[in-house]
Amino acid sequence: MGDAAAAAAPSAGKSSSLVDTVVRPLLCLLLAWLTFTQCRTLLAEAYNIRLHAINNFGYIIHEFDPYFNYRAATYLYDNGWAKFATWFDYKVWYPLGRPVGTTIYPGMQVTAVWLAKSWLPVWFGIKDWLGMAIPERVEAKDALEVSRQIAASPIGSRAMSAVASLMGSAGMKWQEMSLNDVCCLLPAWFGALATLTTGLMALECSADFGYGGGSRFGTALDQVPVIGYLIKTILRPTRNSLVGTLGLEDAAGRPHTTSSLQTASLFSFVATMFFMSIVPAHIMRSVGGGFDNESVAMFAMTLVFFSWTRSLRGIPEKRGVTIAEKDDKVGMHIREKQDLGFELSKETKAAAFFGALTGLAYFNMVAAWGGYVFVINLVGVHAGTLVLLGRHSSKLHAAYSAFYLVGTALATRVPVVGLTPLRSLEQLGPLLVFVGLQFVEFCERVRTRDNLSRGQVWKLRVKCFGLVGVALVGIAAVLWPTGFFGPISARVRGLFVKHVKTGNPLVDSVAEHQPAQQGAYDQYLQIVAKLSPLGFAMVAAGYSNDASSFLLVYGMAAYFFSHKMVRLILLTAPIASVLGGMLVGRVAGFCVEGVCGFSLDVWELFDNGEEEVAEEKPVAEKAKKSNGAKKDAKKKAAKSAENSETDTEASAPELPNLVFQLAVRVAWLVLSYYLYSGAQPHIRDFQEACQMMATQMSHPTILFHGQRNDGSKILVDDYREAYWWLRDNTPEDSRIMAWWDYGYQITAIANRTTIADGNTWNHEHIALLGRALTSPLKDGHRIARHLADYVLLWTGGGGDDLAKSPHLARIANSVYRHMCPGDPTCSRFSIPGGQPSPMMRESLLFRLHSNGIVPGVEVDKNRFKEVYKSQHGNVRIYRVLSVSKESKEWVLNNRQCDAPGSWYCPGQYPPGLQKVLQSKKDFKQLEDFNAQTEADDEYQKKYMEHLSDPEKARRRAQIREKKEREAMGDYGMPSSEPLTAEEIRDLNQRWEDSDATSAVYGLISHGDFDAFKDLVENAPMYAHVRSKDGRGPMWWAHEHNRPRMVKLLKSVGVSERLRDKDGITPLDLSDEL
Repeated sequence: MGDAAAAAAPSAGKSSSLVDTVVRPLLCLLLAWLTFTQCRTLLAEAYNIRLHAINNFGYIIHEFDPYFNYRAATYLYDNGWAKFATWFDYKVWYPLGRPVGTTIYPGMQVTAVWLAKSWLPVWFGIKDWLGMAIPERVEAKDALEVSRQIAASPIGSRAMSAVASLMGSAGMKWQEMSLNDVCCLLPAWFGALATLTTGLMALECSADFGYGGGSRFGTALDQVPVIGYLIKTILRPTRNSLVGTLGLEDAAGRPHTTSSLQTASLFSFVATMFFMSIVPAHIMRSVGGGFDNESVAMFAMTLVFFSWTRSLRGIPEKRGVTIAEKDDKVGMHIREKQDLGFELSKETKAAAFFGALTGLAYFNMVAAWGGYVFVINLVGVHAGTLVLLGRHSSKLHAAYSAFYLVGTALATRVPVVGLTPLRSLEQLGPLLVFVGLQFVEFCERVRTRDNLSRGQVWKLRVKCFGLVGVALVGIAAVLWPTGFFGPISARVRGLFVKHVKTGNPLVDSVAEHQPAQQGAYDQYLQIVAKLSPLGFAMVAAGYSNDASSFLLVYGMAAYFFSHKMVRLILLTAPIASVLGGMLVGRVAGFCVEGVCGFSLDVWELFDNGEEEVAEEKPVAEKAKKSNGAKKDAKKKAAKSAENSETDTEASAPELPNLVFQLAVRVAWLVLSYYLYSGAQPHIRDFQEACQMMATQMSHPTILFHGQRNDGSKILVDDYREAYWWLRDNTPEDSRIMAWWDYGYQITAIANRTTIADGNTWNHEHIALLGRALTSPLKDGHRIARHLADYVLLWTGGGGDDLAKSPHLARIANSVYRHMCPGDPTCSRFSIPGGQPSPMMRESLLFRLHSNGIVPGVEVDKNRFKEVYKSQHGNVRIYRVLSVSKESKEWVLNNRQCDAPGSWYCPGQYPPGLQKVLQSKKDFKQLEDFNAQTEADDEYQKKYMEHLSDPEKARRRAQIREKKEREAMGDYGMPSSEPLTAEEIRDLNQRWEDSDATSAVYGLISHGDFDAFKDLVENAPMYAHVRSKDGRGPMWWAHEHNRPRMVKLLKSVGVSERLRDKDGITPLDLSDEL
């Protein structure tokens, strides 16, 4: 209906009093009742579809990250916020630890604890007191006793103690739900809330208010020169004529005021909720038991978006002028949306109020999820786009300014965020939009106050932005060299590079960071994937205003980012639901109003009064006129305003023939029935597909249903049983070495110390873990004995540790480059044709994984002892033998605090690992432009080349490995670990000419110290090789007078007093010189 709905057609003259007083109110009441009942039904469906996992497996936490979230929530529940904010956890990232309180987005934990401790006991207590049903899994406690316990607790709240006391006095019980159950149900609760807020966003963006420069519907290009003129003079009159012919003239001619409770908007609201409630793209992160940040963040995000679009509505305030039209240099189009001078209109104040509410909602988003960066940038891009499209207004300035100031001020109070909004390159864009809007608004206010022409205002803009540009460049020039601005993260950078990988093997190893294929949209959005592009086109072509244009920006951004990273398909759920819902709602609204012959607005049941128009004020004091002139100006202004309201379009022609009108209504009725009947099969298919997907996504990985050979079903609970075994059969200070995926689960369930977990904050530390697991067994043990007491492996096939191990080797090699020299993707560590490569076969991980399973593979019983194997073979646990007690004790007693008495006291690596750590090269990501380290362009180049052609990289690795083996002969594969005295003695007893001796002699004779040093440090055995005549590197270094090489050889234990076959020592050669 668009601008036709804003056409000033007097509906009262065309409708009978019976229609206005009886029929219309009854239909409005029916519409309101249907909307309410459907809303309630859809919220219940949104909740119930997310409970498959709880109904089938019970109240258990799923996956990996949710276990950390639950453990953090438990700590907050038991210790309160003060201790939580200063919690340094030494059970993780051994030996370094992690300052959890300052590295976590705590919104979800705070919400869960508040629900468990405050809201739910009171709510369930009141419901039980009123005789209403409450969940079975609650524990009834004496409210007065609870009040005393809260008052006595050091972390108790006086307010909650008073509430509990009041409940006890009234005879109520304190109905408490366990924190575990709250955490399991919270995703389902917030999935329903996100469904509601997404529906409200559609309600706001689909309502036709028919007033204000930014509230009337039009196309996205209305303000673009030439295109906008053609739309207004040709396309829109043609459209309005067609609307009238179809019997929708009354619906188009009945202007609305502040209400969004219109036919099309309410249908859009319901349709959007229907899609959002069960669409798999939303369910994927809001399944019961999936206590993950996104489950709460989706509600927070959609609440921000709804609040933002609501702030752009403002209030109906007509902006009149008293200046003669011939003297007006500004123009009615600008005056309609811009405050007069430096005054504040009601519309601007309303926009600022809702903008501040948007900032509060944004604070909730920041506290809940790191994806808040997407939200702040999306709102900033939308505000900037409105300005570029010529849609700037005082309302936009007030809304965005209030949002940015309130939101950013509150965001900096979240410990993990701090001053990031002012320092991170990822968030400087919204800051620049904020600064730019201030100067745009200043210029526009001067323009309306002083009645400036277009040329004059452009001169003012150039001056203002010239000064701003110089100031910003100066500030950046001062701050940039200091490293004040933080880099763009690898995950964000990966969204913009042309490669499907980020250049960081740790990030690239995560499956959900891979790009999305087209089939993924059909899978996770179902029919909504087909409806949303049509809804996008509909909004862009005829239903775009300041608020709904946000959907266009959101839609393009969500598709772009989700196409780059499959995990971000989650972001498409709200926008696809809104666009699809608005399309369905708009068609349904047309059908209903076409059948009725008039529009419906539920708000008319409560308010039939006219909106008050604000008093008109002069443009400037100098523009004073006589009373007669003022009256003429007012008439002209009123006429101009009326013309702008209707866009110089006449209302649709009245249909004189009652029979024709009846025929049109019947035609609409037939069309409505046809569309409704045709949609039913698609609706059923959509519901069935969503139910099936919800069931599939509700299978937790930590336990699952399996099937025996005889076909009987069993519950496989190997992983939790293994963790329980650790908890019950190992000392409390035991350290568990496992790949980082399982760290969260081990710490939360087994309550044991882990080496790394899913936080992945320290690339080099994870690389050390990867090196230990993918190095030859002896080398891996030399690292493990200083870090761990036990090694835990997933061994059940499929995605177990052996399948993941190529990623482990790749990550290790990104820091310890000697592991796969010249091959950043470590192609030599692979499973070609299903068989392990030689390098993989010799690794610690493979030996422990396949011990006793693969013929010929046995663990070194002097270094590892198997102590547990799960019932179904999915987990194996080994005890590390010869553990360094000195290293363990040293780590415990050598934590470094940032200040005396501080809580921030990270641990250090023990001295026993220093030689290993000396060979590392800190990983330099492409975005680390502030890092004071040498560039790593060659590594990144080869990494990308090998990823683009993995088969070629694998063939090269095989050839290189073959040559190395031929060169080493019987020596075996080189290792960077220091040699034992026994190994050095064995090497000195082998006298033979080989490619290895030839290679070493060549480096020494040519004086290539750097290459020789790199060889010796990465493979110390080369320093001890002996040729057939008994001579080796030390003889050759003395013979060619290479003092630096002699010193290097001494540092790795090569003696100068050994003798060759003729009894000559290296020193003898030096004396001869």
